[in-house]
Parts: sequence; C-alpha cells; structure tokens
Amino acid sequence: MIIAVDFDGTIVDDRYPGIGKEKRFAFRTLKTLQKEGHLLILWTYRSGKELDEAVAFCRKNGVEFYAVNRSYPEEEWDETRMSRKVHADIFIDDRNLGGFVEWGKVWQMMNHEPLQEETPPKKRKWF
Repeated sequence: MIIAVDFDGTIVDDRYPGIGKEKRFAFRTLKTLQKEGHLLILWTYRSGKELDEAVAFCRKNGVEFYAVNRSYPEEEWDETRMSRKVHADIFIDDRNLGGFVEWGKVWQMMNHEPLQEETPPKKRKWF
C-alpha cells in the first residue's frame, strides 16, 4: 500500500515550526510498515527549511520516505495544473475526524493485532 503520513501532530507532537517530541511507537511502526513493503509518503504542511528539518529528523530516526509532499519521487509539482494532495491508499493524520488515534491503534487497525512493547532480552541465570 501507499501510505501518506503527516508530520506535526502525527509523527511528533505539534510544535510547528519547531519539532516536537516523537509520538510513542511512531518510528517503530513506520519502520515496520516499510519492512512489510509499504511505500511511505511524508505529506505535510511544511515547506522549505522546516520541511528539510522534518525530513532530516525522520531520517535520523531510521525512516526514509518514498516521496515527500508528492505522489512519487520524480513528480514535478506545478501549482497551476495540480493540487498538493497526494495519491495514497491510506492517510495517517492528526486532522482526521476524531483526531489522531495513536500509533498503537494505527498498528492494530492495519494488522488486526496489538503492537507489543519492546522488552529487553532476559538475562540468563547461570545457577
């Protein structure tokens, strides 16, 4: 699937134009979706320097998007002949009716299973 994901209020707490704290399970869920073969598009209001900062923040946290504010990487955006809306199968955004549902719920809705907490490996006992 092609999944469009908002940044402010969805991947991170909304502190625009700054970058807020990462939402719980955001990058873990996004990385898992990528491993499963889904294409992720960063679909955000940000542009210019603020957009570059958001992309760099995601990259630093292990998520490289298929495209940013466009339907595919090579798309040339021309405001005179096209809208900024991207083509996607699913949109994950804090502006949904009812607001953002949290990443654990996103995972459950897409996979019909709970996202497990990461647990450190158990220490072996030698006696």
